[in-house]
Amino acid sequence: MTASLIFTNGKFHTVDPENPRATAVAIKDGTFLAVGSDSEVMQHASATTQIVDLKGATGIPGLNDSHLHLIRGGLNYNLELRWEGVPSLADALRMLKEQALRTPSPQWVRVVGGWNEFQFAERRMPTLDEINDAAPDTPVFILHLYDRALLNRAALRTVGYTRDTPNPPGGEIQRDSNGNPTGLLIARPNAMLLYATLAKGPKLPLEQQINSTRQFMRELNRLGLTSAIDAGGGFQNYPDDYEVIAELHAKKQLTVWIAYNLFTQRPGHELEDFEKWTDMLKPGQGTDFYRHNGAGEMLVFSAADFEDFLEPRPDLAPGMEDELERVVRHLVEHRWPFRLHATYNESITRMLDVFEKVNREIPFNGLHWFFDHAETITEANIERVKALGGGIAVQHRMAFQGEYFADRYGKEAVKQTPPVARMLAADVPVGLGTDATRVASYNPWTALYWLVSGRTVGGMAMYDDNARLDRETALMLWTQGSAWFSSEQGKKGQIKKGQLADLAILSKDFFSVSEEEIKGIESVLTVVGGDIVYAAGGFTPLAPPTIPVLPEWSPVAIVPGHYRSAPPQHNARVGMAMHQCSGPCGVHQHSHDIARRSSVPVSDDNAFWGALGCSCFAF
Repeated sequence: MTASLIFTNGKFHTVDPENPRATAVAIKDGTFLAVGSDSEVMQHASATTQIVDLKGATGIPGLNDSHLHLIRGGLNYNLELRWEGVPSLADALRMLKEQALRTPSPQWVRVVGGWNEFQFAERRMPTLDEINDAAPDTPVFILHLYDRALLNRAALRTVGYTRDTPNPPGGEIQRDSNGNPTGLLIARPNAMLLYATLAKGPKLPLEQQINSTRQFMRELNRLGLTSAIDAGGGFQNYPDDYEVIAELHAKKQLTVWIAYNLFTQRPGHELEDFEKWTDMLKPGQGTDFYRHNGAGEMLVFSAADFEDFLEPRPDLAPGMEDELERVVRHLVEHRWPFRLHATYNESITRMLDVFEKVNREIPFNGLHWFFDHAETITEANIERVKALGGGIAVQHRMAFQGEYFADRYGKEAVKQTPPVARMLAADVPVGLGTDATRVASYNPWTALYWLVSGRTVGGMAMYDDNARLDRETALMLWTQGSAWFSSEQGKKGQIKKGQLADLAILSKDFFSVSEEEIKGIESVLTVVGGDIVYAAGGFTPLAPPTIPVLPEWSPVAIVPGHYRSAPPQHNARVGMAMHQCSGPCGVHQHSHDIARRSSVPVSDDNAFWGALGCSCFAF
């Protein structure tokens, strides 16, 4: 058996207990052909085999986000200015001002998720005055988690909110002493007002939505992500809003394996939606790259308990059980896997009552179902989940909301929120993810940092040692663990002969760097199904052709995704790069237009940035 691609001289952590370490892998027809020592794997080489020397770099299975809003996020990615990882509010406001100057009418500047005030050196939110000063004329919408949104005066005029606009159910339009909207929208207790306001903004045309989705997948590949389970989302209608992802699949341009769930969109008509969809689709329908995965994360709107820890815990509606039972009964009858958003143990108790009732009449009998989030689930309810054959998909929402939770419920309560170690001890399937792109960052390394260090993005210690995960376990849950949630266990998640050839070669060794350094890890080479989909640094010659960002004014053209805390390691540095200086200015971030090939050695980063005119360095 001759391999098409071989990687040698690496340090592979395979997540395969029978063969946990390897130095080389061979790939053929999209799967791993051999995993072992260099000499063992090189037996599969021929004159036509592409051989890549990893020079001792660490390799892991491709990461799998078990709860990502990839399809919706891709449609909007090129519209969004990302504040993820930005170290100061001053930097964030400067980025906002620069983007407002570039954004043509009638488009908005949108900062939509993945950040909080605790990451900033100033440890505070922007004020409405600061946002209006930064962007006096261009509409600005800034989403903070799922608890509030900030609109400047231009955006208020665009969406038409005035003193005569009533507060919608579950939301508040904050007003001044004269009754006029200030620009602050508050979720009380749910985020529908925030959803609905964001939906008023202009969309990209189809061609640019396609480009946007490809840019988003490339950004995920840059971080080592190769698979995702799409959890649907508000204002993500099937099949209309799936047109772009379906077209990319047909053209074989997907670079992330996608299993998608269908999210009901019509309160009071949820059963009708699922009756229609069960006639249209069967679970698993599609290909490995794009396949149907069942129902959820919204099954009925009455069963949604939003995780706004600035507000008291909401009680679910009295009629929730009847509505949920009708939908779950229909799904189980049609053998559709399902997932359900649930934050609080009180909600989970009532939901499990419904599931157990349906199971007594129509046995689940191995059907994959699971809760999403489950931050405050108790051991008793974990055991009930196990008894019904369910799983729990956990996300790093507490990395962004831990401070709020501790303020409301106390430091002791936060120590087991969510109780991942207890889930594992009960032998319940657990998969990890992000819940990006709005409520948290899509960066898997932020999630891995949170699990390993037990700290929020703002640095607050949450967990005792017994609630933190070791690095091997955390990686397992981000790879092999997540495969269960798309019924692909044994097919992906390990570097193992016969499994899909997905892997990421890391910029730093996840298993030996300090906890703080975990947040800055990237992939320098990402492989999906045996194809190299991303390469950087010394592997740049292996990279596929880059795709120009459309439209040209897109924030992604200047701020390409999650903030980089160090300059990219490329000999040819072209375009706009972001750098956090190590010079006298400290944390300030600087932008430099690089329109030429630098003659400064890559290894000398300070000299490189100084040569480009960074004022922080004295020469």
